[in-house]
Amino acid sequence: MTGTIRDLLIQEMQDLYDAEKQLVKALPKMVKAASNEELSEAFGSHLEQTKGQVERLERAFEALDVKPKNKACAAMKGLINEAKEEIESNQKGPLGDSAMICAAQKVEHYEIAGYGTLKAWAEELGLDDVAALLRETLDEEKEANTKLTAIAGKVLADSSREESQESLEEARSHR
Repeated sequence: MTGTIRDLLIQEMQDLYDAEKQLVKALPKMVKAASNEELSEAFGSHLEQTKGQVERLERAFEALDVKPKNKACAAMKGLINEAKEEIESNQKGPLGDSAMICAAQKVEHYEIAGYGTLKAWAEELGLDDVAALLRETLDEEKEANTKLTAIAGKVLADSSREESQESLEEARSHR
């Protein structure tokens, strides 16, 4: 690539394009793995949003007169692998859900950083149509992160109740 900010914008859009496509494949597994119904629904809802985000990136590429293509996103691959490990190593229930929320929020923060930067670059370049598309996705990612934070509080409360119940049962069995 040549060294312009527009080139860098396109390169980083390609990275996020690959990241979003990886998420489209990973989210259905998280929908199935979640024990908490609200969490499962949030993952399902975000899957649909993510499909829209892929399409929105395609429109942004079109606005730049560039053919959409992937640039392998190693960061997202790593984040998804961590999520898979969490799903496989933790039991069902609040503990497993908490681990998945942590993994999902790492993904959201990665996307928020990426889309925020690209939106700023597009604005600076006067690419208002591209900036608007990136802003829409950025807003969705922030909303998803906020929703995960709210669900995390409920899941932690469930976890505390479950641990209290287990402690009570263990104390009774030692009598």
